Amino acid sequence: MSTQTSELPQSTAFLLPTEGSALRIKTSRGSRSLANLLSEEFEQKIRQGLLNEGDKLPTESELVRSYDVSRTVVREALSKLQASGLVETRHGIGTFVLPAPVRQSPVLNAHELSESVDVLAVLELRISLETEAAGLAAQRRQTAHLQAMREALQAFEHNFALGNETVSHDLAFHLCIAQATGNRYFQEILQHFGTLLIPRNRITSIHTPARDPDYLRRVNREHEEIYAAIERQDADSARAAMRIHLTNSRERLRLAQRLSQQPELGAAS
Repeated sequence: MSTQTSELPQSTAFLLPTEGSALRIKTSRGSRSLANLLSEEFEQKIRQGLLNEGDKLPTESELVRSYDVSRTVVREALSKLQASGLVETRHGIGTFVLPAPVRQSPVLNAHELSESVDVLAVLELRISLETEAAGLAAQRRQTAHLQAMREALQAFEHNFALGNETVSHDLAFHLCIAQATGNRYFQEILQHFGTLLIPRNRITSIHTPARDPDYLRRVNREHEEIYAAIERQDADSARAAMRIHLTNSRERLRLAQRLSQQPELGAAS
């Protein structure tokens, strides 16, 4: 398995940031974040066959040292790769290259593009709210909570296999976590939004089988990572798994927005 890293492209001029400052990269296409540049470099390696299916990426610490960037930059870059379906992170093991997806560009229609702004706002709320909820659930969950979560996951998997809707079971899983916190306000907030919490319930075109046949499998794997951390009462891992899960949805939607607003990028991809 490949664990090689490479230096940033020599043609890219960049300044090393002072501690605590945001690093911005100047390229011929304008200013982009280092997280974008780092994720694009690994995407190119994957698509060019320099990293193959099953290869393990360098650890977070190795990437921080090799690229002289913060852990925040590395985590954001990995989230972008995960959202693109190029890699998956297995907690406690590492990040691995997935089969390169073959699908159409996730371009949104006019209605979905308008709707996506609100969906992103909800996802931002969910990232802050449900990340902490997962940590509390890991600390406070009871056997009955775990059983309810497992039933929701099994229903998700069963209905996915049959080609039925999975939104209600997706929501049920997240509500079970909120309930396991022992704080009724987490559950009340999620129930207030209902199925509107689930992005694919409002923007369907980027999650159709033709565009991404493996999307629901990845969602299910991410759910399993969250459940496993809560089951073993590992609060830090539960928070990390939930943040990865929701950040992937956010980055995926941002990509769809960008391609929809710049049609030439969608045509070229």
